[in-house]
Amino acid sequence: MESKELLMTFDPKTIEHLGIKMYSYLPNAIAELIANAYDACASEVFIRLIDNECGKKIIVSDNGDGMTFEEVNDKFLVIGRNRREESDFSSCGRIVTGKKGLGKLAFFGIGEKITIETCKNGQKTIFTLDWNELMNTAGEPYKPKFEIEECNENEKGTTITLTNLKRKSGFDTDNLSKNLAKLFNFPDDFKVYLQLNDGEKIEITNKLKYEGIEEEFSWDFPGWLEEKDLTDYSEYRNISGKIITTEKPLKPGLRDITLFANGRMVNLPEFFGSSESSHFFSYTTGWLDVDFVDIWEQDVISTNRQSLDWENPKTSELRSFLARILTELHKDWRDKRREKKKQSINKKTTVNFEDWYSKTPEPIQTKIKPIVEKIVEDSELSESETNTIISTLHQLLPEYTYYHYRYIHPEIAAVSKSYYEYKNYYGAVLEAIKRYVNKVREKSGTDKETELDIVSSIFGKNGVLKTVEKYKRPNRKDFKDSTKENIEEGQKFLSMGVVKGARHPVAHEEIEDLRESGMFTEKDCLDVLSIISHLMRRLDDSEPV
Repeated sequence: MESKELLMTFDPKTIEHLGIKMYSYLPNAIAELIANAYDACASEVFIRLIDNECGKKIIVSDNGDGMTFEEVNDKFLVIGRNRREESDFSSCGRIVTGKKGLGKLAFFGIGEKITIETCKNGQKTIFTLDWNELMNTAGEPYKPKFEIEECNENEKGTTITLTNLKRKSGFDTDNLSKNLAKLFNFPDDFKVYLQLNDGEKIEITNKLKYEGIEEEFSWDFPGWLEEKDLTDYSEYRNISGKIITTEKPLKPGLRDITLFANGRMVNLPEFFGSSESSHFFSYTTGWLDVDFVDIWEQDVISTNRQSLDWENPKTSELRSFLARILTELHKDWRDKRREKKKQSINKKTTVNFEDWYSKTPEPIQTKIKPIVEKIVEDSELSESETNTIISTLHQLLPEYTYYHYRYIHPEIAAVSKSYYEYKNYYGAVLEAIKRYVNKVREKSGTDKETELDIVSSIFGKNGVLKTVEKYKRPNRKDFKDSTKENIEEGQKFLSMGVVKGARHPVAHEEIEDLRESGMFTEKDCLDVLSIISHLMRRLDDSEPV
């Protein structure tokens, strides 16, 4: 077998700056290993965290394409190699996510010794990258130790083992799995698993990004953009994803919108310059896929994939559009939240807002509606506080407010209210007078027929019903006879006036003429109902002679 060797040429400081400093955060470093597996067309990646009496190590295995010895030497060990210059697509048609050739330096961000086993075409290449050896090369080519073995022709994939870890604390698989989920939008054909020692195997899924978050409202893209006619950005159809809001404020680390391109995060969560003074931003999270930024001719994704180059004209245009999206979404959120709150208030207080507004006189409606809407929108109020305030306002200013504040006698309301609500003010008056006169007939036992004859004979100083006889002064002495006679005469003449001034005109004239002329309006109806209610209350107090 001919003499072979592996060579890596670099300035050792490159590893220190781009490896240790950029990838010292465990999730970011492991994310690079996951991305390598994705680019190698793996369908599964298995991350094992070992922490026992022998120490700590991390093993990342995938079932991807693997590498031959030549590919390791000519491609993997070349720092700064741009894979996109060879092809934008991997062997399985995936768009390659790595294109700076620096992700492999992530290994040294968390461990000093990296052992790589990769199998392809019946050949297994095993080599080790050692941090201390590498740092002592003084700029000379680094020659990793390696072995070449045979493997099954159908066997393929890569296993990377990180040892001599710089990490002193234990592994938190729950936190790590959630943080890894936030760095990717995994496609259905790519599974990632995490396991600590021989414990439970955790699948890292997109759902973990927002585990424990109780969704209240959500918006799917690009459908919502078309619904709101936000279509003037050339790439709007290529923006996909989901933005959600919660019922309660989110913790700071869970807020904001993350951008992904081809399954990988390209911009940390933020709100893209939108004004964050509104509490709306405390309830909002989500992600948007903007794959198109990864295929622009100019590279706009930072090396650590935590931000886009927002100074670029194309990304600046995207940022402006994203800010507009959030402005419109803020308005939509307020509408949805207000409507939901109204439904809750309606359920617990029986206040139907639309019904309330539509049946409140316009001068009152224009004043009360803004107040009510503001109360409903004010998320600082508790649910019980909001319900109490709305219920009290509704009691003070109910539907048909003018009718309500006439304090219509219950007997009169029973026969007139439905007519009034349908704006049949004439029917309301006729039915109210009929009810009053019938009650007078019933209580007095009179056999007279006409309304006018009944009320004129039953009341007055010589009438058979006395309306104020039971009332006494505070000292229990009687009121003057003249006072009582005046009230009795008033009951008589007011009753006659209602019959002659309201009942007869309404019964004998055409309603259309009365309405169009303005001779008998809603206000006249209310005035008559008020007078009849007064007379009815006197009747309730009356006693036979």
